[in-house]
Amino acid sequence: MVCSNFEGINIYHKWVINVAKNMAKIMAEPGKLEIFIEREFEAPRELVFKALTDPELYTQWIGPRGFSTNIETFEPRNGGSWRFIQIDQEGNEFVFHGVYHEVSPERIISTFEFEGLPEPGHVLLDTLKLEELSGNRTKLTDQSVFQSVEDRDGMMQSGMEQGIDESYERLDEVLEKMKK
Repeated sequence: MVCSNFEGINIYHKWVINVAKNMAKIMAEPGKLEIFIEREFEAPRELVFKALTDPELYTQWIGPRGFSTNIETFEPRNGGSWRFIQIDQEGNEFVFHGVYHEVSPERIISTFEFEGLPEPGHVLLDTLKLEELSGNRTKLTDQSVFQSVEDRDGMMQSGMEQGIDESYERLDEVLEKMKK
């Protein structure tokens, strides 16, 4: 991990090589409201989309290793909502929810909110694009737009990198099983 300090704000850039030999890149520019994540998968877009929208598959890969996920609501359609609880090995619960604005094999637009903050309303808008690549591969590009730089920096400092890295490694494993 490379950590740079810009005007007292730590900004993290990370390039990770994982089990699928693909790299996840997390980018956050100082003073901007966005986080960009890029990652390639060794699976066709239709399988990646299915893993993102099928609740039984979704619970197998979302979140860090050692966490379990219980879905309360999962309606991956335009106007649908979602809510899930992740539980760590000590029994601590982390609850997230949002609304789907657009769901298609090319793009999923949704909101995201962590319910564990002292006050509600720290909602981000997430646009996830799935691009078909040659060789039955898929490029995922995720743009998260926050309401403030402070919210964005708080997310960057929350340990989200580990969750993303481990989630995508687990997604690789799910996709490998789906291809068989």
